[in-house]
Amino acid sequence: MPDERNIHIDKVGIKDLRLPVVVQDRAHGTQHTVADVNFYVDLPHQFKGTHMSRFVEILNDYRESFEISRMDEILATARTNLNAVKAHLELTFPYFIEKKAPVSKAPGMIDYFCTISAAGNGNRKVSITLTVRVPVTSLCPCSKEISDYGAHNQRSIVTVSVMTSKFIWLEELIDVVEEQASCEVYSLLKREDEKFVTEKAYNNPVFVEDIVRGITDVLSKDSRIDWFSVESDNIESIHNHNAYASIARNLKAEREETQKLAGSSVRDEDVVARK
Repeated sequence: MPDERNIHIDKVGIKDLRLPVVVQDRAHGTQHTVADVNFYVDLPHQFKGTHMSRFVEILNDYRESFEISRMDEILATARTNLNAVKAHLELTFPYFIEKKAPVSKAPGMIDYFCTISAAGNGNRKVSITLTVRVPVTSLCPCSKEISDYGAHNQRSIVTVSVMTSKFIWLEELIDVVEEQASCEVYSLLKREDEKFVTEKAYNNPVFVEDIVRGITDVLSKDSRIDWFSVESDNIESIHNHNAYASIARNLKAEREETQKLAGSSVRDEDVVARK
């Protein structure tokens, strides 16, 4: 059916479709979970509407294995089946990791909400963005310094998003976040474990600023990452507000600028040498 208004639509499709999916798992190969899926394409100005049912058909064909390496294939299928130039796919799901308590080694499952986003237009490599939301403990350095005993601490939700040029496990990003916190969060703790995490947090106080700077320092050194953002939302235990900090870096652009400056410096030195 044609449309005469000559208006191109950037994204049209389905949103918040819940599906059972299989994702890659570093420890076990794959993991079954349930994802909220957003799936869009662009719509040329001459078409009245898209074919909504085709989005669901494509997702059903691929739901047994949403591997990052297949995102290009999924998006290409969408562009072909829906006569589109651009396609976008977003999957948000709980991702479970077994964590053992630090002393008793009692096992428990922790869920992390993760998102895999992919976008492609057929003319360049598909852009993949991974997002993890990680709960951690943060203990206030100022509170520790001014108090005769004790210090206020709280749960913090740290969100990290990365655009990658090579494969990265979700677990790798989760590890980076947890290493920069005062202490990790666990689902099962015995008394000896509670003592350990309480003392670990007390001995490792961090401001919200410390968390995002520490993560930035680690991610900036990873050559697989082209762009990232990190934000920490500290759910304050003694204030009626949260503490918040965020950082974003375009590492690919920074590397290209560094290479450009290095090349310019070499050419300048060559000119001087010829003189």
